[in-house]
Amino acid sequence: MNKSSVEVAATIRSLLLSCAFTFIFLFSQAFAQAAPDGANAGGGAQPDEQSEFQSFVASSVGKLLPLYGHNLFVNAPNTFSPLDNIPVTPDYLIGPGDELVIRGWGQVDFDLSLTVDRNGAIYLPKVGNVNVAGIRYEALHGYLKNAIGRIFHNFELNVSLGKLRSIQVFVVGQAKRPGAYTVSSLSTLVNTLFASGGPSLRGSLRNIQVKRNGGVVSELDMYDFLLKGDKTKDISLLPGDVIYIPPVGPLSAISGSINNPAIYELKKGANTLAGLIDLAGGLTTTAGGDKVRVERIENRKMRKVEEFSLDQAGQRRLLKDGDVVQVEVISGQFGNAVTLRGNVANPGRYPWRDGMRVKDLIPDIDALIVPEYWATQNRSSRMNINSEKRLHTEIKRNENEINWDYALIERLNKDDLNTSLIHFNLGKALAVGDEENNLSLQQGDVITIFSKEDIQVPAAKRSVYVTLEGEFNQAGVYKVKPGETLRQLVERAGGLTSNAYLFASEFNRESVRVSQQRKLEEMVDRMAEDIERNLAAKSQAALSKEDVDAAKAQAVGQRALLERMRRAKATGRVVLAKSKDKMKSQAIPDLVLEDGDRFVVPQHASTVSVMGMVYNENAFMHETGKRVSDYLDLAGGPTRDADESRIYILRADGSVLSKQSTGSLFGSLNGQALMPGDALVVPELLDKLSLTRELKDWAQIFYQFALGVGAINLLRM
Repeated sequence: MNKSSVEVAATIRSLLLSCAFTFIFLFSQAFAQAAPDGANAGGGAQPDEQSEFQSFVASSVGKLLPLYGHNLFVNAPNTFSPLDNIPVTPDYLIGPGDELVIRGWGQVDFDLSLTVDRNGAIYLPKVGNVNVAGIRYEALHGYLKNAIGRIFHNFELNVSLGKLRSIQVFVVGQAKRPGAYTVSSLSTLVNTLFASGGPSLRGSLRNIQVKRNGGVVSELDMYDFLLKGDKTKDISLLPGDVIYIPPVGPLSAISGSINNPAIYELKKGANTLAGLIDLAGGLTTTAGGDKVRVERIENRKMRKVEEFSLDQAGQRRLLKDGDVVQVEVISGQFGNAVTLRGNVANPGRYPWRDGMRVKDLIPDIDALIVPEYWATQNRSSRMNINSEKRLHTEIKRNENEINWDYALIERLNKDDLNTSLIHFNLGKALAVGDEENNLSLQQGDVITIFSKEDIQVPAAKRSVYVTLEGEFNQAGVYKVKPGETLRQLVERAGGLTSNAYLFASEFNRESVRVSQQRKLEEMVDRMAEDIERNLAAKSQAALSKEDVDAAKAQAVGQRALLERMRRAKATGRVVLAKSKDKMKSQAIPDLVLEDGDRFVVPQHASTVSVMGMVYNENAFMHETGKRVSDYLDLAGGPTRDADESRIYILRADGSVLSKQSTGSLFGSLNGQALMPGDALVVPELLDKLSLTRELKDWAQIFYQFALGVGAINLLRM
């Protein structure tokens, strides 16, 4: 290493050492301001500490109450320590260590920063020593101008304070961190309390003293500071001052319905029940206003319970050390109310009066229209034009229709605290003159109005709405009469038009759709399990990597097919057995209707669809007499990948006809005549070892779930 490299390295080491020493010095200075001068910097109470009395109170009230005021000192030392940048008060006394900044112009030319020496003096050039110790800051300017004026005339002077001196004070007694503290000369009693961590859990907050020259110069009650913001006893400290924190005084706890539950230190003259309630911020809105319960330690031997009235005499009663006051919440009982709930416009409590009856509580029908009904009506009227168009004109049964036959009164028997259930006919109760059902009400009664959904009513009493669409003389939404059938409803709607194609009609039922969808999802889940099981078996039996890859590729295709099947949704279509030897309306079956049924009759169809594995998927004109084989020929016949053994017909009426269902594997399906609107489906030939029987048997799937031609197209995408 050459000489220049050695010099550079030495320079770098020197800089690093200098930075390290600077950091250590700054850290030690900061530590000296935040901690006492002695070694006793630890041992303070931590936030999770608790006193013996806190544990005692917790065993009575069921939760840990804080010692009021002590949380103010948690992590507090850094809050009040930076005092260098605050203005100096006019009564500040100059002392040794203070820095004076003096500027003069005119006959004199001063620009000095002078530190008051131990003798309390500063040296001014051409003037000499000037004693400034004990001079108030507000008088310092005039004092120095007079001193300089003895020598010079015609000059101006500006005097300010620079860096202030530090003073040493002592924190003793029941402090969290007792010891000697070096603080700014501007520090006050409260500042220093925060720097020292405040009183310990055994220390008093209500009689903190500052002792100076053998006497007490200030007594601070921190409660005045915390509750009223009163800092009149927060005096500035002088060197050698002693802050004494005496032991904590009598303690009393208050909990329950009080604004600030805590443990409070009592003070003579303010140790009454009223005084404690005032310290705790007063009673809450829900507090019981008659009396409080006081748990008291009797002669340091045993505990007893007393009750203090909250009248004037009770509030003047004196509390003792260790008392635990519990304020109860007001009872939830209403003295003059009845409750209306359920399917009503405004559920809630209502004032009771003597002679009140059901009809007084429910005066008219409007009182039984639930808010959700109007919300639904308003929402549908504001619906965006881009929403589903059917929602704009959707008519459906109100799910909150009132059960007029059964309503209930719950009544508490004050003798044995048993509840009686008194039922009545709501419809009759609101009628004129029916006193048998227009029952008298008592205080505390709870009246419940049920909907037909809350308690299922007989089918004859339920509202049923059915939609007729398509080729009807009066298509629309109809409210069905009790026990009315599909054929009867169609006749009431004016029957079918001359253009109706009843064979291709579609009848959908919501209860069937829910059942079909559940079964479809279960079937697809079983297929997914079979695919994974078959993949695992093939992978284990594979003789080469190519066989494994082929099995995986096949499984990917099968999973994609299952995903498309998951997107297929059941329609709830019910295949109607329509008689062909009757007139159109008479051919409709006598099916009892359910709420939400939908019957669609299209106009006469003229085509037959051929889809699947054929050379020309298309729709062909229907011709009477043409059969399956004829339409297959029009479509170019099955392709090489077609599974000809599983060709099936999806009839326009929703039924399925396959080669298996015709009773013979060969030929019999080909001779079947097709109806307008029918679809001929030629499925793809799939590996028999890779898919389950359900996935192979397309005819069974679509027969069970009536998914229709749209679902077939979805699965083929």
